[in-house]
Amino acid sequence: MQVRIIGGSGGVTKTTSATSYLIDETLLIDAGSVASGLEIEEQAKIEHILISHAHLDHTKDLAFICDNCLGLKSAPFQVHTHQTTLKAIKDHLFNDVIWPDFSAIPSKEKAVITFHELSPGLRVELGGYSIEAIPVAHPGDAMGFIIEKAGVSLLFTQDTKATEEIWLAAKKRSNLKAIFTEVSFPNKLQNVADISDHHTPATMKREIEKMPEGVPIYLGHLKPNFREELLRQIGELNEDRITIMDGDGLVYRF
Repeated sequence: MQVRIIGGSGGVTKTTSATSYLIDETLLIDAGSVASGLEIEEQAKIEHILISHAHLDHTKDLAFICDNCLGLKSAPFQVHTHQTTLKAIKDHLFNDVIWPDFSAIPSKEKAVITFHELSPGLRVELGGYSIEAIPVAHPGDAMGFIIEKAGVSLLFTQDTKATEEIWLAAKKRSNLKAIFTEVSFPNKLQNVADISDHHTPATMKREIEKMPEGVPIYLGHLKPNFREELLRQIGELNEDRITIMDGDGLVYRF
């Protein structure tokens, strides 16, 4: 599998973009920057979209890819997420107030986007991928994902603080090749991280002890206003298997 980091930052600035990971051109994880980070022709190739939770930095570009790809796709974008997130997206984004309801444009029969409830703990087959959604510790029934294809599994926690269930599932995967997770705030803002359900380097150090041994760890979601401090504190963990996703557009192959 190929993972392209369209946006891997914990904030939106002139040079940083919100969470969007593209797998093999057709499977998208979160939609924080997919419209601004891909050419329209690339956007139109996407078939399935997994949304981890409803926060704006993971959902906002759902609005813009629908606008961009109207009339370009033979089948709608298929969005898969928890029922709580699905309701939030419909109520607060595609509500004909904040944005047109593209699940009924140009008609319900030929919509640009469709939504499907994704139940935690169950494996589903989507576009040739086996996907398991697993609850993580972040607001709004947030989920992480383990995605498998051709004998390779990859884990994505997206936003979370210290969590348990996804690491138990990870240890059952002998073919797990990478863990994509987050560190958002520096240690001095541990209270903010706790309130917002995010990691600091200090809590990530303890979280690593729960992970399967030897699996490479890719850290993203660093807040751009604390980037240098975070880079230093992550380096002080002395974990050789950590790679920092320090820049959008990176590509990893597994």
